[in-house]
Amino acid sequence: MYAVIKTGGKQYRVAANDKILIEKLEGAAGDQVNFTEVLMVSNGGTVDIGAPFLSGATVVGEIEKQARGPHIIIFKKRRRKHYRRRNGHRQDLTSVTITEILTGGAKPAAKAKAKPEAKAEAKPVAAVEAASAAEAAAEGKPKKAPAKPRKPKTEKE
Repeated sequence: MYAVIKTGGKQYRVAANDKILIEKLEGAAGDQVNFTEVLMVSNGGTVDIGAPFLSGATVVGEIEKQARGPHIIIFKKRRRKHYRRRNGHRQDLTSVTITEILTGGAKPAAKAKAKPEAKAEAKPVAAVEAASAAEAAAEGKPKKAPAKPRKPKTEKE
């Protein structure tokens, strides 16, 4: 099953699990996006074509990341006229993964919430040193003195 959608003034042929780069869309990574401007849907041997859009058809995707395209150089020159202009451009793009193609007014499936990963909390340096000293004392080892900073070498030495 595939569909043809219109977004950002362009048309894209998409299927489930496709990754596409399109004009910038509002949203952060992980957000769900619905494309309602569906021009055509092909399901096996049947092809539905809209006039101009199919009613009740939706393509659902998930924003992977917001990115920028390659740097393009625009250079204009008119020979013998002492006229040169140099300009550059980088297009803002959005990477989208297509999750499903819906027809007949069906609603998109609820996105499964990912379990938040437990982040290791940063311990202050004093707490780390105290913990290592307590472990050394428990093992009966003497505590090591912290290393002294070295003097930088000069050119004369």
